[in-house]
Amino acid sequence: MNHEQIDAAALRFEQGYSAFLRRTPLWKLPGAALGIECAEVWLKLEQFQVGGGFKARGMLNRLLANSIPASGVIVASGGNAGIATAAAAKALGVKCEVFVPTVSSPMKQAKLRELGAEVVVTGAVYAEALEACLERQKQTGALLTHAYDQPEVVAGAGTLAREIEQQGGRPDSVLVSVGGGGLIAGIAAWFGQRARVVALEPQLAPTLHAARKAGEPVDVAVSGVAADSLGAKRIGAIAWEIAQRDVGDSLLLPDAAIRDAQLWLWKQMKLAVEPAAALGLAALQTGAYRPRADEKVCLVICGANLDPATLS
Repeated sequence: MNHEQIDAAALRFEQGYSAFLRRTPLWKLPGAALGIECAEVWLKLEQFQVGGGFKARGMLNRLLANSIPASGVIVASGGNAGIATAAAAKALGVKCEVFVPTVSSPMKQAKLRELGAEVVVTGAVYAEALEACLERQKQTGALLTHAYDQPEVVAGAGTLAREIEQQGGRPDSVLVSVGGGGLIAGIAAWFGQRARVVALEPQLAPTLHAARKAGEPVDVAVSGVAADSLGAKRIGAIAWEIAQRDVGDSLLLPDAAIRDAQLWLWKQMKLAVEPAAALGLAALQTGAYRPRADEKVCLVICGANLDPATLS
């Protein structure tokens, strides 16, 4: 994964799809505005992206870079990758079938159906939904869109980092939530050693952290407040390769801290985001990540597919 692949994805988006894919805002705030002792905290508000999150970038790039058969596209997802794939498929006028686990929220399932996708609910966790999806793909020949472990998907995610740099220059550090690792792989591939990329995971879904401890990707048990979006049970192969070179710290956060940060973003800033999008703030609020006094820290606010009632 390199700048050329990410630039190519951005070019595809610019050639006729800028009306579909949004250039999301970048807020630059004094650290003190969030109660953080650092020079600036940048919020990349990717929850305003089509489909409610960053995955629209990777899914659209995957579809644009390949021929799509009459059977359309197929994906397994905790919800967000499916929503992004369904939105891209609708924009291109092709069929879409999405396999989701039972842990996927009813809100996300409803959104998938609203976008015209055929939804199959199967398996307790993402990995089981993926297994069923792969069996179905063998039958139909549909184009498989993986939630995080395909080069086109990672390159699409990398356009987010490219956009951050275009909008605000280069931050000193970028704090990124990790599930299967597509987002952090794209961001780390873009910034390389030019910014400190920090991986953040729930304690109850530690795919990258467990892989580093074992020296290779391993299966982990997945549960907790962010399981429907950070629910991969193993870090992706692409993310693992890139993380070994270009990702610094791998930090774990408790569900209570994630939930507190999610509610803080809503109550103090009126940002309605899902738990996975709050890990960056949780890392700062708990002191799991301590920036330097002169540091510019970027938090990727990666998604907003949640039931608003959970913010009460």
